[in-house]
Amino acid sequence: MQEFDLRELRYFLAAAEELNFSRAAERMGISQPPLSRAIRRMERRLGAPLFHRGHNSVRLTAAGETLRNEAHKVLEAAAAASRRTRRAGRTATVLTVTAAPGRSTELLRRIAGAYAALPGAARTDIAVTGYCAQAAALRSGEADLALLSTPFDEEGLRVHGLCSEERVAAVPVGHRLARRTRLHCADLSGEPFPAWPADTEAGRRYWSGQDRAGGGRPAEGPLVHDISQLIEVVGLGQALALVPRHIAERNPRPDVVYVPVADASPYRTVLARPEGPAEPAVELFVRTAADLFAAVAPAGAVAEPA
Repeated sequence: MQEFDLRELRYFLAAAEELNFSRAAERMGISQPPLSRAIRRMERRLGAPLFHRGHNSVRLTAAGETLRNEAHKVLEAAAAASRRTRRAGRTATVLTVTAAPGRSTELLRRIAGAYAALPGAARTDIAVTGYCAQAAALRSGEADLALLSTPFDEEGLRVHGLCSEERVAAVPVGHRLARRTRLHCADLSGEPFPAWPADTEAGRRYWSGQDRAGGGRPAEGPLVHDISQLIEVVGLGQALALVPRHIAERNPRPDVVYVPVADASPYRTVLARPEGPAEPAVELFVRTAADLFAAVAPAGAVAEPA
């Protein structure tokens, strides 16, 4: 038996987010009675109330909280399936590959150039996306492949490792750790580290070395939006940073010292695609990337085994 359809899920989500049936109906462009009836039908089929309905308030039940979380996933998956189906139906194969600006886009251009020279290669469109947006583009069906760097969430993705490199601590020149020739993650405990927009707890621990040190949540430094700003706040003495070696090599400064961190988890670069069967063009692009990195890894990085 069908539990509910996508339209009902959208009605429910509007009500769950507004916590007001009249506003939810207005948001969906319908009158309130059809929306209320749809939610009642869902509750009957599920055998559980989704809302606590009071005289002047509406709030979610435990079942409603669960459905709200699951409904987002279902609707996102349905939208992604629709996009992928439309893309698969195109007469000419076009691969959309995405990466963050800077070094990742440079690497992706190298891969795309090598791929384009192969017989049977599809046309490739490179989409430059913002911080931590690449995995979301894969899950939503907006991209076929993405160049990702740690940390990232592998859920729903097939990941192909390309290379890894060590990370170093960026330390203000007058800091007590600046004279050291080598550090450990435990040495960084308690120090402030820059915060990134929409950072996760796992991301905070990775970028501060606490994923290896086993310490508590790192002290939060200034909010930064790009690498230039990150290095600037280190130079001002407002925070420390744990960065891949290529960042240190590209950003020499008299007010910042870069010190190797012996036990820091590596900075990995991978090529990812959605889980499931892959088109031949996608498989060829992945093989091209693996061969390219095995032959010539980026400076300071080590190619990962295929």
